[in-house]
Amino acid sequence: MSEQLLSVEKVMLSLGGQKVLEDVDLQITENDFIGVIGPNGGGKTSLVKVILGLLKPDSGRIRYNRDLLGGRHRIGYLPQVHAFDKKFPITVRDVVLSGLPAGRKAVSRHSAGERDKAVYWMEKLGIGALSGKTIGTLSGGEMQRAFLCRSLISEPRLLILDEPDTYVDNRFEQELYEILRDLNGQMAILLVSHDVGTITAYIKSIACVNRKLHYHPSNIISEKQLAAYDCPIQIITHGDVPHTVLGKHTHEH
Repeated sequence: MSEQLLSVEKVMLSLGGQKVLEDVDLQITENDFIGVIGPNGGGKTSLVKVILGLLKPDSGRIRYNRDLLGGRHRIGYLPQVHAFDKKFPITVRDVVLSGLPAGRKAVSRHSAGERDKAVYWMEKLGIGALSGKTIGTLSGGEMQRAFLCRSLISEPRLLILDEPDTYVDNRFEQELYEILRDLNGQMAILLVSHDVGTITAYIKSIACVNRKLHYHPSNIISEKQLAAYDCPIQIITHGDVPHTVLGKHTHEH
């Protein structure tokens, strides 16, 4: 039986006087690879921030496995990288090292073991040769790899990614999903994405978030099921290459 890592229980959240999440439940176990889908403004990123403790729910709670809250925080997080200041003078190596638990000493004084761990992940994700480069000089795909290394260096048991495919080219997008499939052998993954048709080839289950959350225990989902979940996304597939189209949506939030 898989070990439960965390449980979201009856979470309610309002922002700016508007309900964002309503009566949300979700369990994440150690072998999960959950795709989180839903319309823009439906609450996907807010759910992630509640899980990470960046937003406090109005009611309900998050129960964490003790291992996630130990001295080494075992939740890795890859946010939407577009918000990063590319002019900030920091190397790829230092970005990766900054993913070690808060409260560590200065980057220049990290132990040899920690530096070796940074090298390991950079090599594994194909950016070892970029270690000394300034982060702002990297392409979108290279930058995503660097920040993914940052989220992995603390050896998380749960990896959360918020639309990691938004600012990368199609070639790297496929490579990214293959990397995540490999990582899922070592950790649970919660992947927020707008690209339903593509991610269904990699994920194991689906959470449809449109203020409320509907969990679907399979990676195969029909338009009829999406409509029943009040998740206004249309899926269109052409041959072996899946595509997704967002349906017309007039969400009140």
